[in-house]
Amino acid sequence: MEALALSGEEMLAWNERTALSWKKLAEAHPEMLLLPCDIYGVRTVGQLLQHIVAVELRYAQRLAGTAETPYEAIGSDTAEQLFSAHEAAMTGLRVEIAKGGDWDRPLEFQTLTMGRVRASRKSILVHALMHSIRHYAQLATLVRPHDLKTEVPMDYLFMGAERVG
Repeated sequence: MEALALSGEEMLAWNERTALSWKKLAEAHPEMLLLPCDIYGVRTVGQLLQHIVAVELRYAQRLAGTAETPYEAIGSDTAEQLFSAHEAAMTGLRVEIAKGGDWDRPLEFQTLTMGRVRASRKSILVHALMHSIRHYAQLATLVRPHDLKTEVPMDYLFMGAERVG
C-alpha cells in the first residue's frame, strides 16, 4: 500500500490560506485584536496571533540557521504588524523547502517552555506549520461569540473541494 502524506508545500499552502483569512478578518475588524484571550497564557487575541506568527518566524529562522527574532520585536497591535512576521516566516520556510537537504538531521535549540531540545528539521517544519493551524482553530471558537469568522473554512478538506450543490 502506498504511503499517504502531505508535502511541505501542501502544508505551507494550507497554512497560508488559513493565515490570509485571519489577516483579512483582523484588517476588517481591528477591534478583534483586543478581545480577551486565555489561550497559552496571553491576555488578548492580538497576543495569541503574535505567539502564532512568532513561532512560525522563529522556527523558520532555526531551520535557516539565522538569529531568532525576539517575541517582543513582533508587534501585536495591527494586522500589518502581525502578518508581516507571518509573511517573512513563510518566505523563509519556502526557501528551506526548496533547498531540501537532510530533513532527518537534528537541530538543537532553546524553547521558551521546554528548555533545550533536539528535533529533526522535518519535525521543526511540521511543527511550525501545524502549531499555527492548531491555534487558529482555538481562535475560531474564541471569536465566534462576537459574530466574527473567517471567510473560508479552515479545514484541509476545503483546500481542494468544490461545492457541487
